[in-house]
Parts: sequence; structure tokens; C-alpha cells
Amino acid sequence: MIEYIPAETLAQNAKTEYQFLQSKMEQGPLSLKDRMAILQQEMPVQEPKKRASLMSEVAIGYTAEQAILEANRCLQCKTAPCISGCPVNVPIPQFVAEVAKGEFKNAVDIIKTTNLLPAICGRVCPQEKQCQGQCTVGKTYKNAEKAVSIGRLERFVADYERENNLQTVPQVAEPTGKKVAIIGSGPAGLTVAADVRRAGHEVTVFEAFHKPGGVMVYGIPEFRLPKSIVASEVEMLKKMGVEFRTNFLVGRTGTLPQLLQEQGFDAAFIGPGAGLPKFMNIEGENLIGVFSANEYLTRANLMKAYDKEHADTPLYDAKHVVVVGGGNVAMDAARMAYRLGAEHVSVIYRRTRNEMPARREEVAHAEEEGVEFRFLENPIKILGDENGCVRGVEALTYELGEPDASGRRSPVAVEGSEHEVPCDAVIVALGNGSNPLMEKTTPGLNADAKGHITVDENGQTSFPAVWAGGDIVLGAATVILAMGEGRKAAASINEYLKNN
Repeated sequence: MIEYIPAETLAQNAKTEYQFLQSKMEQGPLSLKDRMAILQQEMPVQEPKKRASLMSEVAIGYTAEQAILEANRCLQCKTAPCISGCPVNVPIPQFVAEVAKGEFKNAVDIIKTTNLLPAICGRVCPQEKQCQGQCTVGKTYKNAEKAVSIGRLERFVADYERENNLQTVPQVAEPTGKKVAIIGSGPAGLTVAADVRRAGHEVTVFEAFHKPGGVMVYGIPEFRLPKSIVASEVEMLKKMGVEFRTNFLVGRTGTLPQLLQEQGFDAAFIGPGAGLPKFMNIEGENLIGVFSANEYLTRANLMKAYDKEHADTPLYDAKHVVVVGGGNVAMDAARMAYRLGAEHVSVIYRRTRNEMPARREEVAHAEEEGVEFRFLENPIKILGDENGCVRGVEALTYELGEPDASGRRSPVAVEGSEHEVPCDAVIVALGNGSNPLMEKTTPGLNADAKGHITVDENGQTSFPAVWAGGDIVLGAATVILAMGEGRKAAASINEYLKNN
């Protein structure tokens, strides 16, 4: 578990170290030895027990001194492997160099040459597996956790720009007369909307829910990604001239062929995400008190079920919640359960901590807030009472066997290890599949056996003038990977419209 250090202490330590850094810089440029001697800056967070009942953001963010110190840890190596680790190829050394000089606005402008959503990516991207995983500093220490905290710096400069009203509307080219439909307003859709609009095309985004933002609004909790930040990014797109049509479910309200053939769109991008929850298919999953993580988080995030005095959506009152799964969504659901009034939350995962796909930071935050982890267990039955409500789960104990196709060691059930875990709610967080609606209502649109829309190397589908990207193509992935797919598709759409 990461040791909790009060934000005030971190800020004071940074001030002291910053003064020392300034004195060193007055003597001349920092050497590599000087940079390696700078302490890595921890992210200030709210006190664990207090924040576990609050919806406000857990991470407080760097101070200016912390940001400058952390940026000066960067070695500015010529090979810049961090860039290749970023799915949208942010010019990382360049923006970090500006942070090191205290030029925060310059830094965020550099980021926005390839990524228009830095405040979001800085919060929710798995940097430790991407840009920071390639960082030379981390490799020098032979410890990836010692890498330069690129994501925290990205978040800092994006917040600095927004909080100081320094945001500028990206330049849009002269109108081309071409119209592009974007289906879904998640990270892939918003990225395509921005890049296509910058090329001068008319852009309309169709969103099934009543608020744009996709998974960033209905899936990721407020305490990890404040919705005001997503709204700010959407507002910027509106200022660029992007139109948003909410409560429009493509495939029901209108079909994709209708948009192209009857409403005059010249091209379309499909990016509705992967919102079809997966279940365990075990006895008792139809009991009252069993939820998919999708439903549970959507009620809390999008519909604000926690605000009992004002929210219309019902909230299931549970005191002992069991969450099944080991990814980031499982961590979100477990931590949300405390904020919705649970007294005890358990996460059941059939492997060990080392195999968990969730970010290390999210697991640590969950533990700090009181979440119990039950490793090497898995439910085989959900138990109900006389009223059809959940009263517990029957689980098996597991041990790890040989690695599976993904490289993780496969769990093997221990014979005769059946045991009961009392609870009054179960949240299933085992990933999502693709909703087949788009495929079924668009003749000629090809998908694979898992329902993922098939595309070529540029994101173009089998249907004329239609591209796709994000989770509907990749399966459940990350925000930044979806954005990377969006950028690739947008470039192809712009080229297509230029030549047609």
C-alpha cells in the first residue's frame, strides 16, 4: 500500500527542494547527475477515510513547484522513447521542457498539437504502461515506478490553462461543404470530431444518452474524473462549430444508412464504445441486488443516484457489497459503493494482486479507503433469501497454474474449497462486449465473431464512407487507445473527403 502523506506536507517539501533546485540552476545547467538526484514528486490526495464518503476528486494535483521539480527529472534523451509509447504521439520531451521552465501555457499548447483532451488523459490514462513505461529515467533506475510522472504533468498544465482562463479555440479551416456524422461522444468520437472539424468539414455528433462524453461521463466516477472537465472539453468543440445531438440512438432513432443517404452526410465514424456487460452465467444472477458494473456506475455517475434529494433514478441500498473482477472498472465500482453508503466492500478476484489489470494507483486508493481484497477466489453461485434478494455468494478458492494465452497464470480451483461470503449486493465487473445494434441495422457492415466492427489499417469499415474506432473495434480498451484510433480514422476521413 502507498503510504499516505498529507498534501500540505508534500507541498512544503516541494517548496524546500525547489529553492535548492533554483540555487543549483543559478550556477549553470543541470547535469544528468543533478536531474537524477531530484526526488520524484508524489501526487497529493485527499485523506483516505474522509474521501471514501465524498464524490469530490481524490487527487488534488501538483503545485507549481512540484510540477517544475518533476519536469526537471526528465533527461531530454534524444531517442525520446516515451513518444512511441503514447498512442497519439504527444511530443512529450518538448512539453516537459516547457514545464521545467515554468512555461505552463506553452506546455499545454504543445500537447494539444496531437491531443485535445489533456486534462482527461492526464487523469485516466495508464501512463505507467504506455509513455512512462518507456521512460529512460525509469529504465535507469530499473524501476518503472521511478519514471518521470508524465501524466501528472499533463494534468497539471491542462488544469493550469483552464483555471486561469487561458484556453483558446483551435483554428478551423475554411468550410469545405462536406458533412461528417460521428456516432458516439466518447474519447474516440470527440477526437475524430476535433480533427475533422479542424479540416473545415461540418461535424455532427450523435449521442444516445442525454449528456455527451460517453464512458468519461457514465463510466468513470466523479472522484477520478470530474464531469465539469469533460463538459469543458465538449464546450470547446461546440465553440469550434461541432454540433451535438443527444438522445439519438443510431440504429433506433435513425439508422446509419439513413444518415448517409437521407440526411446528406458524406462520411461517418462509428465510435459508440463497448457497452454490453458480461456476466458470469451462474445460478442467482437474476436475484435482486445483482448489478453489472455498467448499470451501477451509470446510475451514480450520469444519473447522480447518490444525490438522493434531487436524483430521480433509484439507488439500491446495500451495506455489504461484493465486486467481482480485477480491472479499473472493478476498482471504480468498489470505491463508489462506499460513497453510496456501503459499510463493507469486498473485491473478489480469481488471481493474485500481481495479475490484476487495474492500475496500481487505483488498487492502492481502494485499499486506503477500506476495500477488502479476496484474492484467489471466484463465485460459483449467488445466494438469495426468501424475498429473492442477495444474501451472499458461494465461492471457490483457487491456486495459480500455468500461464494462459495472455501470459497470466491460469487459476485452478481447489477441490472441496466451497465457502460462503455474506453480502447484500453483487456487482459484476468482468468487462464489456460490443452492442450488435449497429451491425444489425447496417447491412454490409462487417463484424468479427465477438461483435467488433472490422476495419482496415486506416479504420475504414466494409460499408462505403464509414470508419470506426475505439472499443467497438478494439474491445474494452483505454481512453488514450480509443483516441489513437480516432486520430488515425480522422486522418483517413479527411483524405477521403479531399479526394471525393
